[in-house]
Amino acid sequence: MAKAAILEKPGEGLVIGDVEIADPAPHEVLIDTKACGLCHSDLHFIDGAYPHPLPAIPGHEAAGVVRAVGSEVKTVRPGDHVVSCLSAFCGHCEFCVTGRMALCMGADTRRGPDGPPRITRADGSPINQMLNLSAFSEQMLIHEHACVAIDKDMPLDRAAVIGCAVTTGAGTIFNAANVTPGETVLVVGCGGVGLAAINAAKIAGAGKVIAADPLEEKRELAKVLGATHTVNALDEDAAQQILTISAGGVHYGIEAVGRQASADLAVASLRRGGTAIILGMMPLDCKVGLGAMDLLSGKKLQGAIMGENHFPVDLPRLVDFYMRGLLDLDTIIAERISLDEINAGFDKMREGHSARSVVVFD
Repeated sequence: MAKAAILEKPGEGLVIGDVEIADPAPHEVLIDTKACGLCHSDLHFIDGAYPHPLPAIPGHEAAGVVRAVGSEVKTVRPGDHVVSCLSAFCGHCEFCVTGRMALCMGADTRRGPDGPPRITRADGSPINQMLNLSAFSEQMLIHEHACVAIDKDMPLDRAAVIGCAVTTGAGTIFNAANVTPGETVLVVGCGGVGLAAINAAKIAGAGKVIAADPLEEKRELAKVLGATHTVNALDEDAAQQILTISAGGVHYGIEAVGRQASADLAVASLRRGGTAIILGMMPLDCKVGLGAMDLLSGKKLQGAIMGENHFPVDLPRLVDFYMRGLLDLDTIIAERISLDEINAGFDKMREGHSARSVVVFD
């Protein structure tokens, strides 16, 4: 029996209740969850902007300790400290074998419709697992290809935010953008993902790192994490300010909010040959585009789901960056809360004034 935060109905918050976690199947791992970050992607499901079968347990930015493993698991052992990742990969599809693991649909990493569910209520009725993880729970039962072992000296509350925000933001810099030292990077939106992208741009040696956000306190956080310049994203001339700072436009414009105006600003700020990378989960009816002159100028537009990560390799490296003092996870975490405080944590997220909140389990 484990305590979890359950989404029963969109728009009505999460309900704290007890759930039963099944025994691990051959390729599954049972994890005692130690910390889980609150991500804006969770909020899209909680508020009903994105559909999902209910009831379900959200949460996908987590770290914990392995309690038990299935008979065929070879990647982790009981007692290992692990970070989970929602982009579980099968290892044999087209995307996996061509090195694009983050695009894997992960069909073989979930239990089939005819099999017993991983999560149930006490009466046996199933609870849907969200994004392969359902981490707002004292325990997770996941496929072995949805977690990776890390250095046991790494604090697990900091490790948790690597699982989504840092993997997405930093991965975009290192994998999707492949920033060359000296290039200019714009990050629109200074939440957890945006701050991680800013930090990674600094690590990558970007010449100028421009942070755009409406809130002054978030722009100040961005400076701590490596932004060389900041712009109020709501200024009417925000794009022109960025073009001036960057002497004609940025090499990479990264959208880390999930709003039409933010994506448009990233595109409008590009130099010739520049690339806009959209990370945020935008409303499903939104479209982002390049005009005729943008195309004639060699500009590019792309998505980068989960930072185009190769998480079994990337996550331990990000942990190492933190341990060596290069990656600043302490500034990204605004507060640590209990599972019982989770709805208040999401209320704070809706207000938009702070960075990451992390649920810490006893």
